[in-house]
Amino acid sequence: MSTAIFSGASDSTAPLPGAREGRDPSRAIKRGPRRQPAEVVAATQRDRLFDGLVHTVAEKGYANARVSDICQAAGVTRPAFYALFEGKEDAFLATYRHGTGVLLRMMESAYAEAADWRDGARRALRVLLDVLASVPAFATMAIVEIDAVGPAARRERDALLEKFHAFFAEARPRPDVAAPDELVGSVVGGIYATIHRRVAAGRVADLPALLPTLTYFMAVPFLGRSGAAREAITAADGGGSPATAPCAAPS
Repeated sequence: MSTAIFSGASDSTAPLPGAREGRDPSRAIKRGPRRQPAEVVAATQRDRLFDGLVHTVAEKGYANARVSDICQAAGVTRPAFYALFEGKEDAFLATYRHGTGVLLRMMESAYAEAADWRDGARRALRVLLDVLASVPAFATMAIVEIDAVGPAARRERDALLEKFHAFFAEARPRPDVAAPDELVGSVVGGIYATIHRRVAAGRVADLPALLPTLTYFMAVPFLGRSGAAREAITAADGGGSPATAPCAAPS
């Protein structure tokens, strides 16, 4: 299996935004004669703002989240915020890109370890569901609250969904499937819509339970009903260890 599906995605070992509190004492800025270099300080403040934004937006909603709220949650000053971002929307988009990059790299790693696309796609789907469930604030921010941000955020989401198509690059639709060029987009969109409904309903913890159903939905256009049913049974039986976002506390 290919190990380079996504180019330029974030390191899969980087913490997912929202997996930590923004005011995490371990990331306090050192003062005095041994203070950290400016670039290290800026990177630390950015990461704390990523976490602060995720928690603030998940709690208050994007429309009600103020820059001052995000700064307070991150323990970062407003001048430092505006040195890194143009405003709330810019900070949201940067957080979204970084977080989905981390998630994609985790999915890619799971896919690359599989023997074929069926096993790889199922493993990647499990990572998606498990990681979102392990960081509910990020799931809420990235899946639901993105709807309130505007056209730029919708373009980011469309670009993300397009990247998911890579997990089906080696799959071949059944001969009786109409419009095969649109098939993968429909499968990806259906999975995303199902996840969105669960997250919007506040049922983020239930996402891993969707794996057998979504595996069947994902596989049936390519493998037929009997083949998809076998994949769903494999998904229900486990098929690998649960995935947890970097720095997320195990449940």
